[in-house]
Amino acid sequence: MLRFSFPILAFVALLGVFLIGLQRDPTYVPSPLIGKPAPVFNLPLLSDETRSLGTADIQGKIYALNVWATWCPGCRQEHQALMDIAARTDIPIYGLNWKDDPDAARRWLVQLGDPYAATVMDLDGRVAIDWGVYGAPETFLIDAEGIVLHKHIAPITMEIWTTDFVPKIIAARASRP
Repeated sequence: MLRFSFPILAFVALLGVFLIGLQRDPTYVPSPLIGKPAPVFNLPLLSDETRSLGTADIQGKIYALNVWATWCPGCRQEHQALMDIAARTDIPIYGLNWKDDPDAARRWLVQLGDPYAATVMDLDGRVAIDWGVYGAPETFLIDAEGIVLHKHIAPITMEIWTTDFVPKIIAARASRP
């Protein structure tokens, strides 16, 4: 009898795991960075490779960090939304150009418009690894103390900005003395 009950119990346990999995959002990938200090970086600027920009330069204000590349179809898809967000908000968006050709990236911004307060080049992808980037595009929201508040994986839209980012921005501003 014991020999038959083990397979049945294993099947019931496996069925329970599958049922729980079906109730979860498959697009949601949790970030271990939420609530923790943003990874430190200092990278060359896309606009002037002789100068650099790092987390120390942008700390003290709420900002968004958008990971993008010219080879990324989703980045092209979200680009107009980033232009609209940059035009409608006082939250600066910084670009992290990931494993891309700098000349192609500069042409992209001239051709499509530049929504970024500044863009840094992560040519070897090491900074993206520190940030836990799975793929482009990804957008992070960082508060004035340098704490990661939110991570969005996939192209951003105005609706996502309004429903996911803006409430967190309002809460971060309200918590500042």
